[in-house]
Amino acid sequence: MSVHLSTFLAILLMGAATYSTRLIGYALLGNRELSPRAKRVMDAAPGCVLISVIAPHFVSGGPADLAALVITAIAATRLSLLPTIVIGVASAGLLRLL
Repeated sequence: MSVHLSTFLAILLMGAATYSTRLIGYALLGNRELSPRAKRVMDAAPGCVLISVIAPHFVSGGPADLAALVITAIAATRLSLLPTIVIGVASAGLLRLL
């Protein structure tokens, strides 16, 4: 299995863009006290961004993708963001191989 250079660059640039939003947010809001409502919005934002990126793949109706979506949704209700992402990517990859 090989990865095309354009795919690798796209992944790298998406990661850089995501990381830069974290840095900018920290620089702008680092010294401010957020309200409980603002904290909830900030906690939900990474999940919303992740869903908006991966959602188009799930409307294809592929059984492996739909199963991976269910597994990821269950993980998201019980775990933090990083383990959820790892479980989602791993389950999608493994189920597509089957």
